[in-house]
This record gives sequence, structure tokens and C-alpha cells, in this order.
Amino acid sequence: MSTARLTAIALVAGVLAFAVAVTPASAQANRAKPAVADKNKDKSPTDKPAPKWVPPPYEARLLRLSELMGALAFLQDLCASTERSEWRNSMLELLKSEGKNPQQKARLAGAFNAGFRGYELNYRTCTPHARLVISRFLLEGEKIARDLADRYGSG
Repeated sequence: MSTARLTAIALVAGVLAFAVAVTPASAQANRAKPAVADKNKDKSPTDKPAPKWVPPPYEARLLRLSELMGALAFLQDLCASTERSEWRNSMLELLKSEGKNPQQKARLAGAFNAGFRGYELNYRTCTPHARLVISRFLLEGEKIARDLADRYGSG
């Protein structure tokens, strides 16, 4: 794992660790869909096809972390914590470090948006259950970030 990836995961771990203690709020993530380029445009007969993208072994954990960050972005904003969290900024940092491939970037952004929209559909006000979900997601996200950094952070 590259230094940039380790830094992004450490940033996410730090944000999650801080959030466990403070329970901050966040703003909604508005992600634009990436433009799809015409694959046949400007292609010469000697061009070789791009190598097939293979997801890293930790892809499933990153997708779950992205989904948690999206859910937390919505729920903490809904519950109007006095502190503002940086879930959207943390997601942007994760996309910078891990989203080098358009397919992976789309998958990570999609997981964030799915987490956000899933709770947006079901919650209109902050409830005791929403606060319970926040605390559980903060703990789960912190564990995922810590596990990723411990297992893949040596490279």
C-alpha cells in the first residue's frame, strides 16, 4: 500500500477516533458522476487495450468504510451535533488515494452515496435509534480503518 493510501486511511482512522469521543455533524456529500469517454475515439490500430482492473484485497473493507462514512454524514447532520465533522472531506481524501482507477473511484463514491441515501430515505428527525446507529457506525468504522492500517499499512 502506498504512503498516500496509508495517509488517507490514517486520516479516516483519526477522524473516526475523534468522532467516537465527540460525535460531530457533517454536510451532505454531492458527488458528480464521472464522465464516460468514447473508447473508440482517437484509437489507433496499434493501441493496446488497457490492463484489466483487479480490485485490491481490501476493497470490500474500503467499500464498507465508504458506506459508513456516507451514513454518518447524513445521520450526524440530521442530529445537529454542535461540532462539524469532515466526512465528505475524509471521503474525498480516500478517493484521492484509492480512486486512481475510474472503476474503483465510482465504486467507493457509490458506496458513500448508498450509505447516505439509505438513511436519508428512512429518517426525517433525529431519534434515539439514529443516535445508536451513529455510535455503532463510529465504532465499526474506527475498527475497519485501524485493521486496514495494521494489515496493509506497511508498504
